[in-house]
Amino acid sequence: MPSNLSPDLSSVASPADFLTTLAQAAHSLHHKTDRPSAPSVVAALLAAEKTAKQQRLSFPAAALLGRWQLWFTAPRNAHFKENVATGRGFYVPQIAPAEISFSSVDSSPECRFSQLAIGNQVQVGALRLKLTGPARYLGKKNLLAFDFTEWQLSAFGRPLYRREFRGGRTTAENFANQPIAKLPFFAFFLITEDFIAARGRGGGIALWVRQGEPTA
Repeated sequence: MPSNLSPDLSSVASPADFLTTLAQAAHSLHHKTDRPSAPSVVAALLAAEKTAKQQRLSFPAAALLGRWQLWFTAPRNAHFKENVATGRGFYVPQIAPAEISFSSVDSSPECRFSQLAIGNQVQVGALRLKLTGPARYLGKKNLLAFDFTEWQLSAFGRPLYRREFRGGRTTAENFANQPIAKLPFFAFFLITEDFIAARGRGGGIALWVRQGEPTA
């Protein structure tokens, strides 16, 4: 993990524990290694979220660029209650793998408030359904707001159908003027070269694992 993405964990009890657990969980997606139990991953995600809030960690938008496969998720009731992790989570079955991707449409070197493009897809055999749209990232809050404005259906890597929806291009053009409160979003609390974790507007938390090489 690059030093500029590593949180300062000196004030957190057993700080390496949650990073080790999440790294092991992420590693198990592409390698036939033992994966941590679901309760331990939920606890690790909650510990990472708590650390990010306590230390007011911020991550650059550039660290999100690339493709990420959904590997673990927990519903909105996953929280710490009297220092005990509550809520059940599960590893996502890979029969129909889901993937999220981010690409930059902002040349700003700082990438502190960046305009991005988001993609969210699911693969079922040779068929792939992908939603795409605009996104913007508020670096100080690690908050990524987005909206899907187009869907695409492909088979064997060839596009079959593409259509705008929810206002399509008009919505995309007006996206920058939409208040965050009216948009779906992810609040990221951990971003590394190999995996990312966030809580969605609906309250659920998730862990994604990088696909391919990091984007320069």
